[in-house]
Amino acid sequence: MSILAAIRREQKKVRKQLSKLQGDLIGLESAAKALGRSTSRDLTKVKKRVLSVAARAKISKAAKRRWAKVKAQAKKAVA
Repeated sequence: MSILAAIRREQKKVRKQLSKLQGDLIGLESAAKALGRSTSRDLTKVKKRVLSVAARAKISKAAKRRWAKVKAQAKKAVA
């Protein structure tokens, strides 16, 4: 009898989870419907940002300066 009771408890738990998930799904569908066509647009149409060669060089130079400063402070701390 205990096996049958355990099965019924598990069935009740799964049904509860199912109803919660169905409610979540309905909420998501209504949110998507409220947003309209904005959810169905193609993400491939978004232009990719591209840095110029000069901008990449400037960023690289700044990063190298920052790391040189960190390394110099580390050497001072060791000495």
